[in-house]
Formats: sequence, C-alpha cells, structure tokens
Amino acid sequence: MAASLDTLLAALRDGLGDRHVVTDPEDMAPYLVESRKLFTGSALAVLRPGSTEEVAFAVRACTQAGVAVVPLGGNTGLTGAGVPHGGVVLSLERLARLRAVDPVDATITVEAGMILQEVQAAADAAGMLFPLSYASRGSARIGGGISTNAGGIAVLAYGNARDLVLGLEVVLADGRVWNGLKALRKDNAGYDLKQLFIGSEGTLGIVTAAVLKLFPKPRTTGVAFVGLDSARAALDLFVFLRSRLDRDLTAFEYLPPFALEIVLRHVPGTVRPLADPHGAYALIEAASARPDADARAGLEAALSDAMADGLIADAAIGASGAQDDALWRLREGVPEAQTREGASIKHDVSVPLSRLPDFLEQAEDACIAVMPGLRPCGFGHFGDGNIHFNLTQPAEMPPADFLAEWGRFNRIVHDIVHGLGGSIAAEHGVGLIKRDELERYGDPVGLDLMRRLKGAIDPLNLLNPGKVIALRPDS
Repeated sequence: MAASLDTLLAALRDGLGDRHVVTDPEDMAPYLVESRKLFTGSALAVLRPGSTEEVAFAVRACTQAGVAVVPLGGNTGLTGAGVPHGGVVLSLERLARLRAVDPVDATITVEAGMILQEVQAAADAAGMLFPLSYASRGSARIGGGISTNAGGIAVLAYGNARDLVLGLEVVLADGRVWNGLKALRKDNAGYDLKQLFIGSEGTLGIVTAAVLKLFPKPRTTGVAFVGLDSARAALDLFVFLRSRLDRDLTAFEYLPPFALEIVLRHVPGTVRPLADPHGAYALIEAASARPDADARAGLEAALSDAMADGLIADAAIGASGAQDDALWRLREGVPEAQTREGASIKHDVSVPLSRLPDFLEQAEDACIAVMPGLRPCGFGHFGDGNIHFNLTQPAEMPPADFLAEWGRFNRIVHDIVHGLGGSIAAEHGVGLIKRDELERYGDPVGLDLMRRLKGAIDPLNLLNPGKVIALRPDS
C-alpha cells in the first residue's frame, strides 16, 4: 500500500508540480481544520491544481489508485463538509480566474476558486450586480457557495445560489469533464444536470467554473432598524412591507433583544439605534434599479404607515450610505458577538414563514426548560423563513460542558422544526455535522434516491465520502 501511495504522489507531483502537492504536516494543517474548529481531519496530501485539466488529472489519478478526494474552497463552511478523513484534499484556491463578463447577457463566468467578494467586484466594474452575499464573502470561494447552495442576506430578492447559476463546468469522479457552461435562461434539452451538483457539497462532482446571473445595480437603497413588540409583530410587518414594496423589499432580518445587546457589548463601533428597548428587532432593506424610484423614500413612507397602523414601535432610517452600513453592522456583527460572549450550539433551520413565530416561541421555551440560564439567540433571514437558532451557554457554565449537550439540543430543536414542516439544513448544508440528522428526518424514498444518485455517479464513493449521505444507512 505504501508503495502504491508513493507512486500516486510521484505521479501527482509530475502532473501538478512539486510545490502544489503539499505533504508537510505544518503546511497541510490549515486545510484540515473546519472553520469553527469542531472537526479536524487527516489527509495524505493537499493538492493545488491550477486549471480544470489539472483537476481532472488529479481526480483521475486518485480514482485509479482508490484514493478519496475531498474538494475545498475557502474553508468557511460550517458543517464539516470540507474536512478530510484520509485521501487527499483538493484545494481550488488556484482556480481563481475571471473568464468573462457579459452585461448584455447579464452573466459572469468565473472559476470556482474566485473569492465571492471578487466576483461581486467584477460585476460591479461592469455596471452590474451579483447579489449572492454573506458574512464570509471576503474569504469564501464561489465554488464552495455553489456546492453548498449558499443563501445569505439577499435570498429574499434574488434567491439562493442555485437560483443564480445558469451553467456549470464539473469534474466527475472518473476524471471526465462535463461542460455545461451555457448562458441560457431557457434550456429544456433533457435533465437539468447542473442542479444535481449545486448543493451536493462535492459528493457528486467538483465544480470548476460557473456561469452566473447578473442584475442591474440598484440606483437607490434604504435601510431601517425597527423596534417591534415580538416575532409575531415582525411577521405582520413583513407581510405589510411585502405588499407595499413588492420586489423593492430586498432584506428583512430578525434580531431578538439578546442579539442586539451582545453586538453592542462586543462589536467595536456599534451604537444603539433606538432610544428604548423592544421585544424584537428587524433590519430592513429596500432597493430599486428603476430611475423613477427612490427606495429610501419608499421605505420611509411604508414604515410611517406601519407605525400609524400600530405595527411597529419605533424605527431608525439611515440617511446615508455610511449610516446604512452602520445599521447593517448590527445584524452582521451577531456571529462575532456570539463568539465573544461564549460557547454556542448552532442550528441553521427553516420553517414556513407563517410558522416562524411559533417555532421561535416553542424552541426557546423548550430549550430553557431543560437548561435554565440558557440564552437563546434566534436571528437571521426572517423574510425567507431561515433562522439561525443559536444557543449561548449559561454565563457560569464551562464551555466544554455546554457543547457536550449539542446532541440533546439538536433533538429538541430539530423535532420542533420537523413538526412544523421545516428543514434542519436551511443554507449551510449537511456536511458531516448533520448527516445523521438527515437520516433521522429525511423522507425514506428521498434518501433512497439520493443514495442511488451517489452510487451511480460516484460508484467507488471517492468524492467527499461520508458527507451529506452514506451509501448505506448504517455506514
């Protein structure tokens, strides 16, 4: 076995170059640890191919040797999907080229290793908008976002990653390259194969490039921070604003009082936006590309009417881009603040929008009942039904003791989500951390179809094995 692995490494060095086949433990270490440090893996080597052809070569060589391949983007994932357990890590960091921008077709073609923020900047330079955006945009790579069907703060207006992809280039488990890089809005010539790979977390193929949708840049934007009585009041306000603002409503983010307090405590430069405390808060954004529309004025008028109707208690509306950014910082600073506040048990879940208040009430009560002093922090993308239901440790409890209860709280929270017709994996994927949960809550026929697809496309189970779904329920 050692001789065959030495032969594989020698072949990989010949094909990729010595410096792009990393075997030194110290140099490999950053590629083996999940971003939250919940999982640490091991690997024979880290491969850094520089082209689609080199990715295909590396996958083909590993398949012939029976060695697993774990693709890795910016390593910002939150489910352990990029953590290897043997085999090789295939980093896409060198596949970072902008291939084309076409403002007429409203498309951008990029390689999978391009940083999300750089994709956004390239679109902006062409006078267009690429709307996919989330907190790790400065280090996350677009291939990772596609492979996990990432969501983020603009889903309400533009959809998840799968809604923004027109075409893909994918290296398959046998080393063949599927060229599906089409920039077509309509194409019914058979199965929509790209959708198999979007959200599959590298278990069916390795995305190397993508054609993505672009949109007109907003001409005007308005941002408001609103004080509300409760999550139920937030739902009433969202329904009202959706009717009033229609497509101009681009974000509706929810924060409980605890989330705002820890942001103000731990995130430098943040200030309290409203004079009095409230039972719940919403960060709302409106934007319009129409030359005859003023999104800020439209949002202000809608909120004024909502206040007159008793839907909101107070509101602060940004008067400039800098003030808008400061309000957004209150929402985007929540993960950082939670880290500083103590250990967190995190759940990324979604339920039908109409059931969000029910979920928050039931989940908070159920979790506090089993651990008095627990501090629930359910926040996030209220407008699309996605809540990051995180639990912060009781103030005096040792972090390790608290994190040891993760499984117990999974059962409580996920049972409630399942009972409300929701999903235990809203936008972060399944990876390793939720694989067993998917087996528990997934539809048996759906799970069987997923296994059949995995077995047909990757029969040797060498592409990111052990993630998302096992080939056998008991493996």
